[in-house]
Amino acid sequence: MPNELVWDRPEPPSKPSPTPLSRDLIVSAAIRLADEGGLDEVSLRKVAAALNAGPMRLYGYIETKDELLDLMVDEVYGEIELPPPGTGWREGLTQIAAGIRAAAKRHEWFVDLVGGRPRRGPNSLRHMEASLATLEGKPEFPTIDHVLGAVGTVMAFVHGAVRGEVTEARAERSTGMTEEQWQRASGPYIERMLATGEFPTLAKVVYDAEHTNSAAVFDIGLSYVLDGIATRHTPA
Repeated sequence: MPNELVWDRPEPPSKPSPTPLSRDLIVSAAIRLADEGGLDEVSLRKVAAALNAGPMRLYGYIETKDELLDLMVDEVYGEIELPPPGTGWREGLTQIAAGIRAAAKRHEWFVDLVGGRPRRGPNSLRHMEASLATLEGKPEFPTIDHVLGAVGTVMAFVHGAVRGEVTEARAERSTGMTEEQWQRASGPYIERMLATGEFPTLAKVVYDAEHTNSAAVFDIGLSYVLDGIATRHTPA
């Protein structure tokens, strides 16, 4: 069947084998590899080795690495608890945003694969449906275009903020320096630059701003986005 998706294609019939195999086992093994070493560690050959199976056996379950990545993303979407029907739109989007952040903290590679074209797996579709349904029918959002605009704005913030956190975590591992250590090492240079008087606003950031942790920064940023949506969509 042309353009048949992996979710539409049945798995091969089970056969007696010393090494059991299924899509679920393949996806779980791939996620373990990605969690431990990033997406570069995910290949059909390495997944097969982790399952003590021949690489050719995997092709009965998945045809390409892209299919495997789709299945991995869908599995992570399935980990995210969705708000029950009837939840207020602000509370619902807050829960969904927190769920995406928590999933990305568990699986850093997740942020490299979200965004762009919508995912088509069943868990991804359930996540999308719940996100839209949180706003659909609320008087603040009279049309589906209003719903799409609000949800898209929140997702853009969430994906960007979480990607920033993951990038910082990767930088700490690659350099061996925490953000605080890096800031201290850069301190003398930054102080000399600020002393020129050319960067007065940046000086306020360095000397006067309250430097909170990443979770607080995420929550504050999300509240700004939700406040903006609320202001734009206040019922008359």
